[in-house]
Amino acid sequence: MTQFPLVSIVTVNYNRSAATCDMLESLYASGYPNMEVWVVDNASLSDTPELIKEKFPQIHLIQSDKNLGFAGGNNLAIRQAKGDFIYFVNNDTIISENHIQILVSALTDIQDAGVVCPKIKLYDDPDIIMFAGFTPLSSITVRNKIIGFAEKDYGQHDERQQSAYAHGAAMMLKREVIESAGLMNEEYFLYYEEVDWSTRIRKAGYSIWYIPETHILHKESLSIGKDSPLRSYYMNRNRTLYILRNRTGWQKRVSVLYQLFIAIPKNILVCAFRGQWANMTAVMRAWKEVSSFKLGKAGKLQTSNLKLEP
Repeated sequence: MTQFPLVSIVTVNYNRSAATCDMLESLYASGYPNMEVWVVDNASLSDTPELIKEKFPQIHLIQSDKNLGFAGGNNLAIRQAKGDFIYFVNNDTIISENHIQILVSALTDIQDAGVVCPKIKLYDDPDIIMFAGFTPLSSITVRNKIIGFAEKDYGQHDERQQSAYAHGAAMMLKREVIESAGLMNEEYFLYYEEVDWSTRIRKAGYSIWYIPETHILHKESLSIGKDSPLRSYYMNRNRTLYILRNRTGWQKRVSVLYQLFIAIPKNILVCAFRGQWANMTAVMRAWKEVSSFKLGKAGKLQTSNLKLEP
């Protein structure tokens, strides 16, 4: 493999062209000499994504005629990407120097590695860690922990380690991994799609690694909002969808019942107690949809057998 293999950078923009431009500026300043950049605009309603192309004419700008969500937006670019490695990075991030080269080297050097993710820090306070790996999901609650989350960075998470899942804000994959595991499942639309993808990637025989030698700064929840109704709906809906996609036997049944009769009702009550009426309505909508899922499956899996274009 050449010293600087082609890396396809993929980012999705939705009503945040200024943030996307900031990320691209840091990307080009990071110093990697061989990359193609794909910006997918997810049918922005109050934005002018053409400005991104004007400022960075070397990028490939894809303008979707409808909002396809995180998975669908990324899939648009994946189908056209030519790189040996594909790096998915949120548009609300800032990339550090030599960032791409460090991830490429790690992905090349670690045996069986299919995905690598950098350390993620908080943009407003770069001493605070947002991500240093994921623990596995609980077999019943389908919850897990972000290693290092909200900790001050004293170097306590400066050793490489396997992560149970990739972080959707920053994940570099070998092209062959996507060809083996398929594209992201677009039925999730937002949240849990990278968890589902990570599960399929591990089943395909690849490992996922946290790489602390490099980092990004993340402007958390810039596009969605930490307590937005949109987030409330998809987080509650997609946990159950993930269970139906990836669990079997008694674990599937118990986990679905836990979501239906404990987790989601509790979230409805919490929203009501806080006076978050829009969020409460969103969670109730998720509960209604989850209640309609069949225990054996939840619709048709759209992307597990899709392949990259040659």
